[in-house]
Amino acid sequence: MRLFTRPGRRLGTVVGTLLVTLATSFVAITSTAAPAHADGCYTWSGTLQQGSTGNAVTQLQIRVAGWAASGSVFAIDGSYGPATTTAVRNFQSAYGLSADGVAGAATFNKIYALQDDDCTPIHFDWSEVDDVCFGGWPAPISGTIAQVKANLLQAMWRAEAIRHRLGDVPLRVTSAYRSKSCNDRVGGATNSNHLYGRAMDVVPGSSASTMCGIGRASRQSFPQVLGPGYPDHSDHIHLGIQSSIYHSASQCF
Repeated sequence: MRLFTRPGRRLGTVVGTLLVTLATSFVAITSTAAPAHADGCYTWSGTLQQGSTGNAVTQLQIRVAGWAASGSVFAIDGSYGPATTTAVRNFQSAYGLSADGVAGAATFNKIYALQDDDCTPIHFDWSEVDDVCFGGWPAPISGTIAQVKANLLQAMWRAEAIRHRLGDVPLRVTSAYRSKSCNDRVGGATNSNHLYGRAMDVVPGSSASTMCGIGRASRQSFPQVLGPGYPDHSDHIHLGIQSSIYHSASQCF
């Protein structure tokens, strides 16, 4: 976790005791609260709310997608509509902020505290989600590694929401991105979401959570959740981003 500091103010050199006193008094009277600090990954300016559009909204949606309404497929589309309002409100409530569904300084400061300079959430890292067989970033079956990593970033932020929902217990990623060679080696589905960086498999990172607990907590954050009771998923929870909802873990829910 990186610590960020607010930018300071600088007082110019003033000659003479009287001038220093006057200048100091002036600053004390006219200064206002420091603005939300800039972040090494992305910095928002102003307030976002229903009706806002653009990249600032897209960046916000990536970080709050795991707090979308249950039973919905949340779109990262740069448009701040009712679904984003609900996700922001749920995020705010989960972190003890005023839950009005409007993203302002308090919401952005909380996001800054939750992310590293490379845009990943503080409890997950790129080294956890690269090719599980060979390491690094072998060429994907289609598209580019940049697209794969964009998808993985979304998955990590959704997993961060699950982690917090469970009481900030650790989760361990056992598989995320797979090159075709890797997917073939592990016997993955022909069109697995892993091939595109749209999936991650997780297990408890400590005794504070259980497989089924993770599965139940994941249904709000991921459209695809597979776990114990689904064939070949007895030892992990599979989390996928896709356009339709499919949750199956008969031993858990």
